[in-house]
Amino acid sequence: MDTVETAGQLDLIDINRIMELIPHRYPFLMIERVIDIVPGVKATGVKNVSINEPYFVGHFPEKPVMPGVLIIEAMAQTAAVLVVHTLGKEAEGKLVYFMSVDGARFRKPVQPGDQIHVEVVKQRSRGNVWKFTGRAMVGDALVAEATYAAMIMTD
Repeated sequence: MDTVETAGQLDLIDINRIMELIPHRYPFLMIERVIDIVPGVKATGVKNVSINEPYFVGHFPEKPVMPGVLIIEAMAQTAAVLVVHTLGKEAEGKLVYFMSVDGARFRKPVQPGDQIHVEVVKQRSRGNVWKFTGRAMVGDALVAEATYAAMIMTD
């Protein structure tokens, strides 16, 4: 099952549906599931961090750490799923570009075996520009946070 909807809130978007909503693919698809989404409001994406990720070959191979910019990318992809899901079928597969990233903070390293919950909340939108706050959590620990803006390309 691709999605489960209860009382206007979507509870699950699986990897197949994510790939219908956004154009990202391996090795740059940074989320595997969206476990909570309220259209136009917020979403929570999940990234299972595996030692098989291609960046671990060169990013501190003796003590592999997920690059912080890829955690921010996971936030952006979660937000892109939220935007496209909110806008509907005509937005599926459209590109969503970063416009700005502000206040990015990396609090704790993310390592193979960790599961990241990426929580994004829409701050505002005007036309095709959306602004979000994002937090990446491993268990109860905040590992990264940022505020960022993105634009969905309509043509």
